[in-house]
Amino acid sequence: MAKRTIVWTDTAAKQRRQILKYWTERNQSTAFAEKLIEITAKHLKVISKNPEAFKETQFDSLRESAMGHFSLYYKITETQIIVMAFWDNRQEPKKLLKEIS
Repeated sequence: MAKRTIVWTDTAAKQRRQILKYWTERNQSTAFAEKLIEITAKHLKVISKNPEAFKETQFDSLRESAMGHFSLYYKITETQIIVMAFWDNRQEPKKLLKEIS
């Protein structure tokens, strides 16, 4: 099987930027943001090797990779892994549905 390309939707990339910016400003340091980037990269590496490693969700064709207070929501196609959302799990869950629709 050919390796799938990881693609971030505009929504997921925007969510990630906002979360990283928030934590950098809140902590007056990039240390936590850098740690979150590292954790995300590790999860994406696992996903790229075994896309079905993480649990299916109630959302159509989406899987969730939980990373503590954060989650990656992604879809699998023949050629791509599409990151649909970079989510802070402490937010209102109904907002997630609106974001990924």
